[in-house]
Amino acid sequence: MEKLFKQVKDHAAPVTYFLLIKKPKDIFSSIKKQVKVIKAAGGLVKNGDGNYLFIYRLGKWDLPKGKIDAGESMKQAAVREVEEECGIKVDYLGTKLMTSYHVYVMKGELVLKKTNWYEMAVNKVPKLKPQLEEDITEAAWLSKGKFNKVRKNTYPLIADILDTVAVSH
Repeated sequence: MEKLFKQVKDHAAPVTYFLLIKKPKDIFSSIKKQVKVIKAAGGLVKNGDGNYLFIYRLGKWDLPKGKIDAGESMKQAAVREVEEECGIKVDYLGTKLMTSYHVYVMKGELVLKKTNWYEMAVNKVPKLKPQLEEDITEAAWLSKGKFNKVRKNTYPLIADILDTVAVSH
């Protein structure tokens, strides 16, 4: 896993690998036992005008999310993180849209981050206040027509979430 991650990370252009495995669930379970797993949760938030909430952090468009605190459920963490990162109150917590996984290095250690993404909504169009101490320099309400702006400068898994929204909403 580490060797594959380093190969992918060192490529300037995106690279796609296909692993043909007879029992992918077994392999994935094995990987989760071998690396540190961090649980996180976030939201795809829609406002009263039908626009979606995005944050701009560390030079990329993203969705609000964060790590689970001790004793907190995934749903509770998702709402808390959205509210903290954008300075709003979530009025509606809907169903889980999807679970994503991504790998990164933290303090020299390979980490697998599992993030549950939830559908959320707010009444009207609340003013956004980006959480600067979390390196969020902008928070914005964007229409589906502006999703390409996000796609041009975001992470692949965020683009996957946008594709899910485009089909289902």
